[in-house]
Amino acid sequence: MRYTLLLHYPEMTADDLGQDALDEGMRAFDLYAKELDAAGVLASAEVLQPSMLTTTVSRANGELIVQDGPFSSTREQLGGTFVIDVDDLDTAIAWAQKAPSIAWGVVEIRPTATRFVDHAWVGSPSV
Repeated sequence: MRYTLLLHYPEMTADDLGQDALDEGMRAFDLYAKELDAAGVLASAEVLQPSMLTTTVSRANGELIVQDGPFSSTREQLGGTFVIDVDDLDTAIAWAQKAPSIAWGVVEIRPTATRFVDHAWVGSPSV
């Protein structure tokens, strides 16, 4: 079963963090990704640019609305994702608790319903 681990945490700039903390965070995520990969469960991983670079697109009352910035103005933002392929939710939880960002934010675990692979949709929605 595929799960996406969505990493939510307070955004900080490199200046806010300081070089030592930034380097340590990068090392921790590198080790985490390599551990997932070595276990054969990592499908993909993405580190996202800061939310201030987000563009949000919506359609309200038939009108296209394009706005700069994230939809919500919360302290925590989505900072990255890991897509893993494991046997069950318990295994996904075990991997999520190892994510370095769990020390300062939350990891949302969301099962995959469908995915687009080799020019076709695979799977079926669960809802």
